[in-house]
Amino acid sequence: MDESVVDVGLENIKGVGPKTREKLVEGGIDSTLGLAVALPSEVKGILGGEEEKASKLILYARQHLEKQGLLEKEFITAREVFQKRKAMKRITTGSQNLDNLLLGGVETQGITEFFGDYGSGKTQICHTLCITCQLPPEQGGLGGGAIYIDTEGTFRPERLFQIAEAKELDPEEVLEKILLCKVYNSSHLELVIRGLSKFVEKYNAKLVIVDSVISLHRAEFIGRGTLANRQQRLNNLIHKLLRLAEIYNIAVVVTNQVQSKPDTFFGDPTRPAGGNVIAHACTYRIYLKKSGQYRSATIVDSPCHPYSTTRFQITENGIEDIST
Repeated sequence: MDESVVDVGLENIKGVGPKTREKLVEGGIDSTLGLAVALPSEVKGILGGEEEKASKLILYARQHLEKQGLLEKEFITAREVFQKRKAMKRITTGSQNLDNLLLGGVETQGITEFFGDYGSGKTQICHTLCITCQLPPEQGGLGGGAIYIDTEGTFRPERLFQIAEAKELDPEEVLEKILLCKVYNSSHLELVIRGLSKFVEKYNAKLVIVDSVISLHRAEFIGRGTLANRQQRLNNLIHKLLRLAEIYNIAVVVTNQVQSKPDTFFGDPTRPAGGNVIAHACTYRIYLKKSGQYRSATIVDSPCHPYSTTRFQITENGIEDIST
């Protein structure tokens, strides 16, 4: 979190009395930010009553954050947006080739999605970023910790230890600044994301990783009859992550699984899972593929990056450029 950014509790929000606050906290909304980005139906489900009342509470929370300077006004000039973009920072991936592809590294204020087949390097990039985000800014880091939300059981502290040693950092100190949350079902993941702001503040996190963002929803919502509900919940979840990245000027990285499109007769039939919901919400999308003993990364979608491809390798040191 930027030193100037401080999220506030629910005590000073118009319309939130002691009983309402207690219900919201029990329902997983324990900060003004959490209330500001919640859906009216979500708040109604916690408090009961009319959805109109829930909408008003969300509006009051947003207005409070706007007064604090923690949330953008409804209308702002392009110049104000440009000034905010100047505060954007980047985290090195450990590979100069991959950094160049990303125009300097993984950005704050947005969501970077890495998708690809099993073994394409998604989790290895996440582990490396947990280390590099702790480097000082002059070395390509943000000087802060990381939050790692693990939905597939792929988190390995010994791998982090190995990468930290390779970068001549104190492994014990590095591990102390990485907060792990193991998630076991989609409802738990949504609850964790809802209350994430307080952990970003408490642990001075500069990076949030969700590995992977869709695996639990994909496993639990089976069949076309559940698709609409799944997509709505995914949409809510990923937009909360985006809002978190914007307000706290942190980097959010998500990994995504892939699926094959059987009606593709020419070209690569591989597509990222999650459909248009994830496609539209993620700021940058990078497609990872195995390329012999190396890996290739391709920018698939970006508001500013040119379409391009590069290669890198995975070693005991983490993500690196290919040795010549």
